[in-house]
Amino acid sequence: MSRHARSGCKKSFALQYGLLRAIAIFACFIVAFFSTGCGQHSGDKIVVGSKNFTEQIVLAELFAQQIEAHSALRVERRVNLGGTMICQQALVAGKIDLYPEYTGTALTAVLNDPPQNDPSAVFQRVQQEYRARFGVEVLPPLGFNNTFALVVRGEDALKLHLRTISDIASDAPHWRAGFGYEFMERPDGYRGWVAAYHLQFASEPKILDLGLLYRALADRQVDIVAGNSTDGVIAALGMVVLQDDRHYFPPYEAVPLVRRSTLDRHPEVRKALAALTGKISEEEMRRLNLAVDGGYRDPADVVREFRSAKKF
Repeated sequence: MSRHARSGCKKSFALQYGLLRAIAIFACFIVAFFSTGCGQHSGDKIVVGSKNFTEQIVLAELFAQQIEAHSALRVERRVNLGGTMICQQALVAGKIDLYPEYTGTALTAVLNDPPQNDPSAVFQRVQQEYRARFGVEVLPPLGFNNTFALVVRGEDALKLHLRTISDIASDAPHWRAGFGYEFMERPDGYRGWVAAYHLQFASEPKILDLGLLYRALADRQVDIVAGNSTDGVIAALGMVVLQDDRHYFPPYEAVPLVRRSTLDRHPEVRKALAALTGKISEEEMRRLNLAVDGGYRDPADVVREFRSAKKF
């Protein structure tokens, strides 16, 4: 065979080898894409999700740092996913392994049970049903209750002598209300609340993004909003939470929700999160939220300092 022929064969072989290698790489990419992007993830990676407000992002970061500190697992953050049902669907479908939830929300918004006021009964009901229906473990509460907070401007509370929700009955017909979408739609939200307190507002409430509630209240676009009792900016802005004197809202204890299959594969996740059980007070949660919302700090830095101080 001539030198030119040998050279041609080498080039042909190289081209064929390069083409086969490219096809193999592309095939691997496709397999990886569909196994991680369109189906359940696998391996030693844990995915932590959250809803779309500050406290959820802070708690998700806390879960992530705990797992990273007490295991060899890689942790991916998928925060700010959206509302309750989006996170619930992502959890059940295996898109995420865990996310923070609240017992009263799980009871009413997901299980569609009527509200009840006994924290222990609510927790046991949610734990039992999530395990049976969804293959999801409800781990013990973190230590604080984050209930809906009906909030008014401090000056209005002082001038009108407002302390409880019942106190606003005579003023509500002249007020404009602003609430988040979930509060308007949930069975433990707006409709049941106005019925329990016999309230009527000047017009249908404005539907507001959760991040704009207090700004709208401060700017007098609305006169009352439904926030969260652990929102740090409430006190910082001089606003007042009205007492739920008719005990309408169920307990909303913060809990980690984790896929059962994840705990079976990685029992170290349960151990890492168990260190948080009963360790976070409402006041501590308010301070963490305020550091992010009021101090404009990175949630990861806020959580890192908190974990260090608490020796988690």
